[in-house]
Amino acid sequence: MDYYRRELYFDIEFQQYLQFTFYKQWMKLKSYANSQGIRIIGDIPIYVAFDSADAWANPQLFQLDAANVPLAVAGCPPDGFSADGQLWGNPLYRWDVQEKTDFAWWKERMKASARLYDVVRIDHFIGVTQYYAIPAGSEDGKTGEWLKGPGKKLTDAINMVIGDTKIIAEDLGIFVPEVKELLEKTGYPGMKIIEFAFSGDRFNEHLPHMYSPNSVVYGGTHDNETLVGYFKPEARQWWELQYIADYMGVSHQNEIVDKVLKTAYASVASVVIFQTQDILKLDNWARMNTPGTVGNNWRWRMKPGELTQDHINHLSWLVDTFGRF
Repeated sequence: MDYYRRELYFDIEFQQYLQFTFYKQWMKLKSYANSQGIRIIGDIPIYVAFDSADAWANPQLFQLDAANVPLAVAGCPPDGFSADGQLWGNPLYRWDVQEKTDFAWWKERMKASARLYDVVRIDHFIGVTQYYAIPAGSEDGKTGEWLKGPGKKLTDAINMVIGDTKIIAEDLGIFVPEVKELLEKTGYPGMKIIEFAFSGDRFNEHLPHMYSPNSVVYGGTHDNETLVGYFKPEARQWWELQYIADYMGVSHQNEIVDKVLKTAYASVASVVIFQTQDILKLDNWARMNTPGTVGNNWRWRMKPGELTQDHINHLSWLVDTFGRF
């Protein structure tokens, strides 16, 4: 580290200047948003990249060999979405080493996020209780195994340093009872996705009548299709369309987005979040991200004037009707 501090002195100084400038601008923006009664939610992935500064500077905290090559990497097993599973490639933590340091690195990471955001959404929260380890060099996610994570030991460490910042747990994916138990112990709200609700199972946890108040409901996340794209008749089974019609009182395809908004706002979920693309009723050309792909993601931008007073009035009506002040 000392060698590279000398060798890359001017590069480091430049990057520090950029970060200083960013933080100065960001805190000005955050202060303005907060003064208008707006809280900012920031995302933090549970894993970091293999070529990240974190893994390079702290190799002892990750499952790396003597040459700093991963021994095992992150991903998920085969499921209904992928017959081969998913190979993410992130290095996995040595949770035993992390625990010996009282999760010092995680504390610093969460303190940094708490300074930037009012609410932090922990992506892939399932990995706190159990994680899928795939041997390095594998070509897919078929050969991995589930291993036990730190659970409440980590969330206790996080809670020690975040102050008034709130946490949202992204608990989507496979059902893990230990995750639900940990959410109850921590008080973190989990996530519900209306796009996932109408599979035919009347006890699907994403159906609004199954929600608990301590949850955050989305129409879809940045990883999903837009509401218009997802609910196209040709994309859904006939029995799913019938259930959607029965559940939300939909009589015509053009009503679906408005009915989804109303259903979410009428639910007991403590927070309702919709992407602007869905408020504007845009098709999948405006989709934010398609997981597992590169090159065409995060490109959509809202143009001046697209969000009209009519949109604002409709959202205000939903807020007022269902007491979401």
